[in-house]
Amino acid sequence: MTRRSIYAAGFSHKNPIPAACRIGSLLYSGSIQGTDPATGAYGETLARQCELMFDHVRRIVEAGGGSLADIIKMTVWMRDRDQRAALNAAWLQAFPDAQNRPARHTMKADLDGGKLVECDFIAVIAQQEAAGEARG
Repeated sequence: MTRRSIYAAGFSHKNPIPAACRIGSLLYSGSIQGTDPATGAYGETLARQCELMFDHVRRIVEAGGGSLADIIKMTVWMRDRDQRAALNAAWLQAFPDAQNRPARHTMKADLDGGKLVECDFIAVIAQQEAAGEARG
């Protein structure tokens, strides 16, 4: 299997790394922050950063050939875990069905600059049949 770097419009890292990497059906993201796709600036509030972060998550998983439904695990780092209500509001927008949500682990972290939250995810995306393969 070949490793494939995934890039998504409106999201990039300052370092020379992709937004995610896919091998076979596995897609792993790098760290994802709540930045404005047009300016790169962090959202002004935690709620806004969470909204922007989940928008990036959606675009990155789609760029990798999947959807939010393919995410099986998210890890979230927050400057203040006591403010999880803002995270949970964005979480419920992204994953409204209580019977169909990924696992999540949220941890406190000493985030730099204006960053209040960041995450990464793992997705399992069904392999599509190669073009021209016989269907059985």
